[in-house]
Amino acid sequence: MKRIYSISVENRSGVLAKVASLFRRRAFNIDSLAVGETGDPGISCMTIVSSGDEHTLTQIEKQLNKKLDVIKVRTFAENESVNCELMLVKVHYSANTRHEIMDVCTIMNAKIVDMSKSQMLIQMCDSPERTGLLIHMLQPVGIIEVARTGMLALSRCAN
Repeated sequence: MKRIYSISVENRSGVLAKVASLFRRRAFNIDSLAVGETGDPGISCMTIVSSGDEHTLTQIEKQLNKKLDVIKVRTFAENESVNCELMLVKVHYSANTRHEIMDVCTIMNAKIVDMSKSQMLIQMCDSPERTGLLIHMLQPVGIIEVARTGMLALSRCAN
């Protein structure tokens, strides 16, 4: 079972290390971690995706709430939020594969952001499942390098 933790924290040095240390000490798994400033430069948002049984996931939330630098912890399941990650993929291409790559990008709503005579750099912002699917679809043409952010998530809009 996976759970997403959206954690508002004080934006100061050492906070990420303290949160990571909590996961290390308790042997909790981190599947994904993304950190960035919010609209308030004094507050950052950490989005952590973790997996485990219900007891473990509940313990993670309780331990996070005990941290002094933590302002607020929100948790939600993947279906309760809008989730996305940013991915950059560098691929080899030739005259034979160029159109195939461009078609895949169109179908997957990915964008070619840079290219040379033999390489393309593709950008995609979508769910982790769809970014994984793009990687799978590009493997036959020759992936050179992949960089992915951690998952970002916000709860769905209220009715």
